Amino acid sequence: MNAKENNSEKIEELLTRSVAAIYPSKEKLKEVLLSGRKLKLYQGFDPTGDKLHIGHMVGLRKHRQWQDLGHEVIFLIGDGTGEAGDPTGKKKTREKFFTGEELRSNAKGYLSQASKIVRFDGPNPIKILYNGDWLNKLTKTDILNIAQHFSVQQLIERDMFQERLKVGESINVREFLYPLLQAYDSVAMEVDLELGGTDQTFNMLAGRMLLKAMKGKEKFVMTTPLLSDSNGIKIGKSEGNVIALTDPAVDLFGKLMSLGDDSIIPMFTLLTDLPLDEIDKFDIKKDPFVLKKRVASIIVEQLHNKAKAEEARENFEKTFSKGEFPEDAKVVETKRGVKLGDVLVENKIVSSKTEFRRLVESGAISSASGKKIENPNILVEDLKEREEQKLRIGKKNFVIINLH
Repeated sequence: MNAKENNSEKIEELLTRSVAAIYPSKEKLKEVLLSGRKLKLYQGFDPTGDKLHIGHMVGLRKHRQWQDLGHEVIFLIGDGTGEAGDPTGKKKTREKFFTGEELRSNAKGYLSQASKIVRFDGPNPIKILYNGDWLNKLTKTDILNIAQHFSVQQLIERDMFQERLKVGESINVREFLYPLLQAYDSVAMEVDLELGGTDQTFNMLAGRMLLKAMKGKEKFVMTTPLLSDSNGIKIGKSEGNVIALTDPAVDLFGKLMSLGDDSIIPMFTLLTDLPLDEIDKFDIKKDPFVLKKRVASIIVEQLHNKAKAEEARENFEKTFSKGEFPEDAKVVETKRGVKLGDVLVENKIVSSKTEFRRLVESGAISSASGKKIENPNILVEDLKEREEQKLRIGKKNFVIINLH
């Protein structure tokens, strides 16, 4: 294979793998890339928390692809947009709006976390910018000139605002203006492309429109799929199900193993370099546990190293697969004929029957062998035909139930 063919294959993978949509079209972007033109692109990260998570990893891996192909990539820290508070996916106005100082403080660890995946030094390093540097300098006239390109109808039609209106939830003007501020990032940097999750499509297309209106420049938008948990909820800080890039290897492995079986193929596709034709041959129904351990090992190795990944896998297998529970596992005595949920609530292992049902539905309660409990009304004696029942509850709780 010659260099031209190899580059063409890399471009095709860049435009297809881990890509949900490209605006205005994949064909137009491919034409530009095959011409040899190098693009300036970015993704923004509002530091409303101090940890990046595996949801961010999808975009960061795409950054690395662009970087390796020689394009100018910008890691934009949204200390300016973060003050407005992105309303995307929010059913009500956030309880707290962050200050610029708080956001910059949160962002201090972002670069070391992101450097597990992308390069901030060496050949073609990714650039780091803060949008507060230009958003904080906007005058009243600047803001009015930006606002004239948007209509209230455009903004109010967003799904989460319509849902709020239906139930009488307020819409804060501060968050209402968020898309305008994010859109201006594209103008300030005069980028050729913006990268982000599918949940950011509206904001990114707003930037595309504004750049065209104010600078007469076209911008591509590339969206990436969102990683979700077993309940179909996006993995992220707002949703409270964070799997952080900074998690210790053992914890990271365990959290990945706690995700539903329907997350296995997305994790292989979005978070590994395994060939797609190999992934297509996987039979999830036949042996999901083995496949999940494999993908968890690959991800842990990326974020730590091979030795840590092997250690985490061995610890998981020892603790869960082979039934060797931690020495501090809680022991509960109960009698036959009692529902498992009642036993766990009574012994304060879970907070309520509602919480127990949620854990069951999300696949977070499993036996020592890794088999998930699926019936929220299961009796303790039906867990397994033996006098001692060993269970994992959530990510870190272990319980041994003795029957008498």
